[in-house]
Amino acid sequence: MFESLSARCARGSLALLVAAAGGAWALAGCSEGEPAAAPTVAAPASPSASAEIDDPPGTIACQLVVSAITDATLMDPGVVNAIATASTNADAPIADAAGRLAAAYTAAVAAAGRESEPDAIAAVSAAGADMSGVCADSGLETVG
Repeated sequence: MFESLSARCARGSLALLVAAAGGAWALAGCSEGEPAAAPTVAAPASPSASAEIDDPPGTIACQLVVSAITDATLMDPGVVNAIATASTNADAPIADAAGRLAAAYTAAVAAAGRESEPDAIAAVSAAGADMSGVCADSGLETVG
């Protein structure tokens, strides 16, 4: 399904990859006869750009929680943190639901290897479902 950048370059076709993370853009490309390269160009993130993306506030957090539920990744490292971070500027109901999700995740991580671990993981699922409901009540994305 996916062809590596070096394979595309070996065929002589142009390939371009753009990835943004924390305001940094990575560009990779090649042309006939050139090896694949991945120079990194740092671009400062503008506060107005992030505000325009999350309109209304909480949309990104709700999209993230919906994706995490759909993909069954709530317990994957970094997923709940990304949801909580995205909810920082969200309205109170969404921010509160994200806070409950983050607290449940923290408790589940602390319960790893203990008898209470399954219940703690179930609490993360319940908190994720609760947040999805709050997103639905707010008119933002829902699961299903």
